[in-house]
Amino acid sequence: MTSHDNSKDEAGVNTRLAHLGPSPHDFHGFVNPPVVHASTVLFPNARTMETRDQKYTYGTRGTPTTDALCDAINELEGSAGTVLVPSGLTAVTVPFLAFLSAGDHALIVDSVYFPTRHFCDTMLKRLGISVDYYDPAIGAGIETLIKPNTRLVHTEAPGSNTFEMQDIAAISAVAHRHGAVVTMDNTWATPVYFKPLDFGVDVSIHAATKYPAGHSDVLLGTVSANAATWPQLLETHGTLGICGSPDDSYQVMRGLRTMGVRLARHQESALAVASWLEGREDVARVLHPALPSFPGHDLWKRDFKGSSGIFSFVLAADSPEKFKPKAHAFLDALRYFGLGYSWGGYESLAVHVGLGDRRICKAPAEGPVLRLQIGLEDVADLKKDLDAGFAAAAAV
Repeated sequence: MTSHDNSKDEAGVNTRLAHLGPSPHDFHGFVNPPVVHASTVLFPNARTMETRDQKYTYGTRGTPTTDALCDAINELEGSAGTVLVPSGLTAVTVPFLAFLSAGDHALIVDSVYFPTRHFCDTMLKRLGISVDYYDPAIGAGIETLIKPNTRLVHTEAPGSNTFEMQDIAAISAVAHRHGAVVTMDNTWATPVYFKPLDFGVDVSIHAATKYPAGHSDVLLGTVSANAATWPQLLETHGTLGICGSPDDSYQVMRGLRTMGVRLARHQESALAVASWLEGREDVARVLHPALPSFPGHDLWKRDFKGSSGIFSFVLAADSPEKFKPKAHAFLDALRYFGLGYSWGGYESLAVHVGLGDRRICKAPAEGPVLRLQIGLEDVADLKKDLDAGFAAAAAV
């Protein structure tokens, strides 16, 4: 962990991304930090070994490579400290384990990433922690759901798959009045377009697998905390023995250097495709917060500095029994869009979204929801590909 260099905040985003983290002079002038593979770390004497009075003590507690990435993320987040974990899901679950105990209560946004819901409904339940799900649009009204034993409020904005916005500042203010920790999955926006800790969030979570890595070949999560919550997060991280690998950390560090440029391209192309989809009769709705037609657009415009490359749309269908056949026909006709999970890489992806887990935010009634990750391809080619999908769906 290093202190935040406020002077870098004055530079543009791409300048900051190019110079995040340690100085090359810390590594003999090499512009990229070395990849340090480590498990055992030697001590100069028994006293130092006993007290662990040196910077590195064991591979799970960090190396120069992982520290370089943590320093960079801290600069982006404005956080007191960051830990690395092997995946985005782990980045969500470690803070839950850090701040929740048997008998506690947690509030989880109903538009949450499904694996997070599964963890809450299985692991947390088994540990004696109760969970309630809340409407993402609740804002300060979340006060009505707070219980005496509420210890954590989890947010995600925009929401997974259907992209509902949340008033993060209002929710954080209420949670803090009642002594609850606020966590946020901010993978969609990255700290380039939204900085959770500036809006009252205590712990900011990212699947660095997505935009920071950017090439669909790395699994890594980052968890960044403010000064109040950092010690407990760090202690839990060490106790669980969870750590990100130096190779993956190096790849993500390299990806950060171009993330601003890539995000700008993802944003531009996604908005172009989303706007085009809005004009089609075979599209019932486009679910993209940066579109003025979207219900949460005002919140997005107030709080966010940009949008990324992932959004959804509702394919028009005249009867529920045609939802899946039309969705599958659409997807099977695509050639440039790959059929795969995850997102944030260079390539475009499409998936038929399942929303059967929702308690409050029910699935749209007009047709199946298809999620698109708009990659770095030319928009004209992507539109042609989607045209083929629409033609195939119309034939069903």
